[in-house]
Amino acid sequence: MAEEDDVRIRVLQSLRGKICEAKNLGPVSAPNRQRDLCTFCTISLDQEEVFRTKVFDKSLSPFYGEDFFFEIPRPFQYLSFYIYAKGSFQRDLPVGKVSIRKKDLYQHSGKEQWFSLQPVDPNSEVQGKVHLEMRLSELITDNGPGCQQLLVRIIECQGLPLISGQNCDPYATVALVGPSRSDHKKTKVKKKTSDPHFEETFSFEVTRSSSYSKKSNFQVEEEDIEKLEIKYVFILSYLILSTLVYLLQPKGNGNKHKPDDLGSLRLKVNYVEDTVLPSSCYKPLCNLLLKSPDVKPISASAAHILGDICRERYEAVLPLVRLLLHHNRLVPFLTAVAALELENTQEANTIFRGNSLATRCIDDMMKIVGKSYLMGTLKPVLDEIFDSNKSCEIDPIKLKEGDNVDVNKENLQNYVQKIFSSITQSSASCPTLMCDVFRSLRHMASKRFPVDPHVQYSAVSSFVFLRFFAVAVLSPHSFQLRPHHPDPEISRTLTLISKTIQTLGSWGSLSKNKLVRLALDLFHNSHFRFSCVHNITPGSSGLHREVQKRAQGRKRIGKRNFKKRWLRVTNRELSYHKHRGKEALCIIDVKNIRAVEKLDESAFNRKNMFQVVHAEKPLYVQAGNCVEACEWMEVLSQFSRCNERRLANFHPSTYTGGAWQCCKGLSDLSFPPNIIENPMLANLQLDIDCDRETERIFSLLTCNDGKFQKMEDACASIAVYQGPQREQDEYSKFTIQDPKETFQTLKQLRNVMEELQTQHDRRNDPTAKYGSL
Repeated sequence: MAEEDDVRIRVLQSLRGKICEAKNLGPVSAPNRQRDLCTFCTISLDQEEVFRTKVFDKSLSPFYGEDFFFEIPRPFQYLSFYIYAKGSFQRDLPVGKVSIRKKDLYQHSGKEQWFSLQPVDPNSEVQGKVHLEMRLSELITDNGPGCQQLLVRIIECQGLPLISGQNCDPYATVALVGPSRSDHKKTKVKKKTSDPHFEETFSFEVTRSSSYSKKSNFQVEEEDIEKLEIKYVFILSYLILSTLVYLLQPKGNGNKHKPDDLGSLRLKVNYVEDTVLPSSCYKPLCNLLLKSPDVKPISASAAHILGDICRERYEAVLPLVRLLLHHNRLVPFLTAVAALELENTQEANTIFRGNSLATRCIDDMMKIVGKSYLMGTLKPVLDEIFDSNKSCEIDPIKLKEGDNVDVNKENLQNYVQKIFSSITQSSASCPTLMCDVFRSLRHMASKRFPVDPHVQYSAVSSFVFLRFFAVAVLSPHSFQLRPHHPDPEISRTLTLISKTIQTLGSWGSLSKNKLVRLALDLFHNSHFRFSCVHNITPGSSGLHREVQKRAQGRKRIGKRNFKKRWLRVTNRELSYHKHRGKEALCIIDVKNIRAVEKLDESAFNRKNMFQVVHAEKPLYVQAGNCVEACEWMEVLSQFSRCNERRLANFHPSTYTGGAWQCCKGLSDLSFPPNIIENPMLANLQLDIDCDRETERIFSLLTCNDGKFQKMEDACASIAVYQGPQREQDEYSKFTIQDPKETFQTLKQLRNVMEELQTQHDRRNDPTAKYGSL
């Protein structure tokens, strides 16, 4: 049983951060072209590019301002940031790079700092592992001992880089090099694989030493012993950096550059590695957190204690919100913590304006469930703003030469009216959970301030406008409404629009404001009870990118090869096109999707493959990289999770030669017969890993053990002295209404944390901490 549990241990990696800016970029080509340098920055896991910024025009100190976040679905050795100069009629030229070993990421976690750019030498761009075996033996002839023989066995390689997203055709060379000799051997070429299995042995003869004696430790010539080298070169278009047995060095010494000559790059990187144990290990802590909405007072609950202890950690609330959301316990918890905050609010005009546990939880809730709502409400207008790029500057000091302030004011007014109109007409698309939460806030606010007829709306507007729509307009890339950070001119336009929305959301002139009707529409009675499909605006675009798609063989004659296609998915349909903007070649109704799963690499000798199983033949797709493959599967799974007749099992390989390559089954059905007839519907199309979220909460509590102890001491002090009479500075930041009940919960938390730590220690795998190794 223990062995089965160990198999279920998962190590999950994620990366979050920001590519801020570069400065003093060094020479790339002709010096007279430096002032026209157009650059962009990429992120690579080893040699696989997974992220790219937009091109920044004509600057040696570009400000990229690009946030990034993605799950890392595979092992890696280096995280690298490359700056390239955009080429007009030739390939992009590398300016420099920043490479950080995985084991060193914890040193930079959560910090924003400058890194010197290093030269990009093709001979040093290496990746992968090699399994070798070497043996030295003596050849015996009829005349007695002869020469020595060095046997080199090349077994296999793993993790070689992809070339343009495809598997390469690798082979290896082995060379014995000395002052007076250079012997080379070569393996056979292995086709289309990044994990070649060579299993070849080569032999090299080595002469005996003239001073050889049976007592000597040297079995080969003295000159050879000191100066002979074995070199392994694995040819694809890169070399290999590390091995299972030997560390292979880059070919040659590379170019000689001073790092300062190339410039520097400012980055913020936060790498998180979660070691997730079997589900049974997390049940005690999970149950304690899920009981939080029922604890009286709410400040004595485990969830509220987490918020108090990790008050300064912005990421602490998100795993709690996701966990409660999955178990349908979020609304009662938000109602309880909001009621506690309202008790401490003295003036109606400051309602929900601070950075409290209630506001942070509601902020994260809106970001989780409101993405598709924003997609349908704001994205069309934002796309127009980015495409038209009309000036909206109305500050006379910031006007450019030739600008007309009246024209700019009209442009700004036009954009604000379009966004405002889209918001006021979006009530039917607002997610059910947001409606439930805001309806509760409205009633509590009017009960707390009964003499103020407008407070019930300002309580809602402080979230809907100030913390949701205005923030999304200001930073559309953070809400996946745009792929990149806006340039300075558009960023200024968005800032002006965002400020205008915040002003409208302040409810200063309620009787004359259309927002009254919006609030009445959104939060009156229980009209807005929708099924899960209403969480996504009809026709909203989920994802669209260029991919490699395998021909489905709808025609009997013709090759089933891979072609580049533009793949697009909305909540209604999945389609692929010859090029972006062209007519769809094939449309698949999302309701007919029965499974979206990863495809084994052996199926087509290609990485990053996934399949979309539907009523007809499976659609086989190769994404651009491992991160994009995960994004495609996540989005498609969200859109199809509530479909009927979803598959419980699937074939992870292909049907060729009259049998499935995975199980050797002979039936040509595209799926095994195990079907989920009645899928469990949810209010939200979210895939929440509760074990991972609980592990993150455990890691946060463990990291803040000192504050945990202070809160225990504060409860004891308050209970003994009947009030905050001693050590007030030590615990003034804690909310302790009932010290005995709070201390009891702290004791329960301490017990389950110690037990969970024991589970980690028993498996000899220390728990992952935020920002640690």
